[in-house]
Amino acid sequence: MQKMTAEDWLAPLRERHLIPDDTRAAFVVGSAARGWHNPLSDYDICIVSNPLYDVGTSEAISVPLEPPVVSGAVFYTPEKRWEVKYWCDAQIDQMLAKVSWEAYERGTIAGNVLAPVEELTLARIGHCLPLMGADWVDELRGRLAGTAFRSFVIARSLGEADMYVEDALGQMEVGDLESATLSARLAFGHAVDALLEGEGEFGSHQPKWRANRFKAASPAIVTFDAYWAVETMQAYESADPRPWIKEVLALCQDIAVRVDVS
Repeated sequence: MQKMTAEDWLAPLRERHLIPDDTRAAFVVGSAARGWHNPLSDYDICIVSNPLYDVGTSEAISVPLEPPVVSGAVFYTPEKRWEVKYWCDAQIDQMLAKVSWEAYERGTIAGNVLAPVEELTLARIGHCLPLMGADWVDELRGRLAGTAFRSFVIARSLGEADMYVEDALGQMEVGDLESATLSARLAFGHAVDALLEGEGEFGSHQPKWRANRFKAASPAIVTFDAYWAVETMQAYESADPRPWIKEVLALCQDIAVRVDVS
């Protein structure tokens, strides 16, 4: 695909009057920002303004922030579906405050700290493609790096992995091997997410990109081939799944003790 310039990205937005005058920054997020997109992928754009821009559509998303909504717009060009989300400075500040080191040290429950849309937005900052306000984006990346965001998401993923490991062990003990298989798969997904989050590859709410995130992170603990063998259940034997389940659970526990949460 031909590489798009910043103006190539912005022109369709300008034509539809979707860039407010008080825009602080505009940036591409998601697969297109990382070069993972394909001809059927959507284009996702975030715009930060002060105050929050109300684009006047029905695409708003409720968020546990003030203002309590993220405004949005969806439109189509001949080739693509475009989705634009609007945030404001105050909302960004509140999300960063939620993942402060003070909040982490208070023992805030990791799984409750951010709504999925909040976590995904922060997760995408590191690899977004700035179109406007590059200095603002750079400053935000620095502020995010100074928070406990990484520790929060790792702790959340490890907690989920541990829960499913326990489920799988209990299910296997009573002979419910189908459920134990599914629990082991879920445990492995969360354990790998924790491993990747430890390497700065966030985005566990979108497991469809886990393999790409793994390749980008290239963690030393597990090779891609070993990861992919489990992800695709290459050694699974339906006649006797216990060995596969036990191997997966052992791998999850090995990852858990080797990932640095701090």
